[in-house]
Amino acid sequence: MRSQKLCLGVLALALAGATSAATAATRLEVQGGRSYTDSHGTNAAFVEAVFDEHPIGSSRFTWAPDVSAGWIDGRSLKRYSGNRYDTGDDVWLVAGGARFRYGTDSDWYHGFFYSLQGAVQKGRTMALSSVGEFVNTVGWQGKYLSFQVRHISNGGTHGPNRGETMALVGVGFEF
Repeated sequence: MRSQKLCLGVLALALAGATSAATAATRLEVQGGRSYTDSHGTNAAFVEAVFDEHPIGSSRFTWAPDVSAGWIDGRSLKRYSGNRYDTGDDVWLVAGGARFRYGTDSDWYHGFFYSLQGAVQKGRTMALSSVGEFVNTVGWQGKYLSFQVRHISNGGTHGPNRGETMALVGVGFEF
């Protein structure tokens, strides 16, 4: 019970930080799609703020800070009922990290990106069983739309470690 309250407190602080950071963002995206673990799908939704890009040294690579808050719906799978971690919990998480891209705005491939974030969450399932998770995203970002594949996992730091893999479509707004 105490660890659950601590997790909720950390989640509330991180969400407040993400919300205040999102108001200063250059891009705000609302994303939705389906998440899968063990071939069973469920709904997922995220709000992500991506800030101004910064060059990495004198290379053509850039990075941009990004923060996100998300939700993955629980599942009712009878084969996992009675286990320490089942599949019924909704998972709420907040994450922060960096989005990496290559080239300049005028390059056709500049819209492709890779994002790496660390996350804290509330909710425990067979797929996401620890407080800390890693979020890896590969996608394409246009002016108003984005398409991405995202994987969330604890990287084997705590068992079970099935992870969630999702396909998301986003609508973005520039500020």
